[in-house]
Amino acid sequence: MQKGNYVMKIGVPKEIKPQEHRIGLTPDSVKNLISEGHEVLVENNGGFEAGFENDQYTNAGAKIIEKAEDIFNDADIIVKVKEPQTEEVKMIKENQIIYTYLHLAAAKELTEGLIKSKGVCIAYETVTDDNGRLPLLAPMSAVAGRMSVQAGAHCLEKNQKGRGLLLGGAPGVEGGTVVILGGGVVGENAAVIATGMGAKVHIVDKSEARLKQLVEMFGDKIIPEQSDKIDLNKLVSEADLLIGGVLIPGAEAPKLVTKPMLKLMKRGSVIVDVAIDQGGCVETSRPTTHGDPTYIIDDVVHYCVANMPGGVPRTSTIALNTATLPYLIKLANKGYEKALGEDKNFLAGLNVYKGMVTYKAVANVFGHEFVSPEKAITI
Repeated sequence: MQKGNYVMKIGVPKEIKPQEHRIGLTPDSVKNLISEGHEVLVENNGGFEAGFENDQYTNAGAKIIEKAEDIFNDADIIVKVKEPQTEEVKMIKENQIIYTYLHLAAAKELTEGLIKSKGVCIAYETVTDDNGRLPLLAPMSAVAGRMSVQAGAHCLEKNQKGRGLLLGGAPGVEGGTVVILGGGVVGENAAVIATGMGAKVHIVDKSEARLKQLVEMFGDKIIPEQSDKIDLNKLVSEADLLIGGVLIPGAEAPKLVTKPMLKLMKRGSVIVDVAIDQGGCVETSRPTTHGDPTYIIDDVVHYCVANMPGGVPRTSTIALNTATLPYLIKLANKGYEKALGEDKNFLAGLNVYKGMVTYKAVANVFGHEFVSPEKAITI
């Protein structure tokens, strides 16, 4: 029995980005949506790599569909994890709701494709809460932050072309130095793992209040560094592992580490640029994949995997659904006009709407006219 005003067909295609093994909905999430009276279409084996079998989805009430084309053709809402790939963009129908991570500020071709599709494109990463935080980005930022230290520690091994240094040290040997740029969700979670390993951890942030919070959490296990009061060149030169976790919501990441600064770094030191989805905060960063995650410039190992949480798809999918499902239920029950119109925080997720760019940072970076989302949904 439908509890809201709408019966929606919700489509969950298999992710096709290389080495992306997450899926938009877990079987438990499907069960929730079915109980609200909606239909859910899941692509065959879409959740297999994350440990979710077809029969778990059918037992939850979903229909298994063989081809992504049929899902895009039938569904009112498409629920994904990563941004639509080129062949998926071509399948988006006018007025179809796309609910996923988009990261448009670093993706001109995708932005143009979504504008042409005339779809209703809602980006997880720009939905806000009353405190200006990003609740749908936070779970994946937490996973990526924790993975960044794991990945960086691995890259420091000699057979990975690193310094040959054990990040946590050994009896009688000091641990390595970790410099974390950005004290947000990524930085905090990176610090959890780095301090746990026994590394010397510097966290750089522009907010004195945020640094105080981090000191309350970690005590003397971290060294807080206010960005306008430090010599970043000196700090970079001391780093064995540099983690880039700086984010400006929906906009391209600022380039804090320039190419000349690499010359100051130790031979075999490692950069993990978690901000790479938004263009990266290191000038020499370029996106890599889980299959080929690193490259070397000026003897510095760069790890710039653009979908880090995709490496732990089961943990990531469950964590993501905890955050995204309540908004999806609202979207399905009320329709997008009402769901977005009555919740300014959810409305902040609207990036492209029926051919209009409704997120200012994206409009600015590509020179498009900006139409406020409030105005757009009333046109």
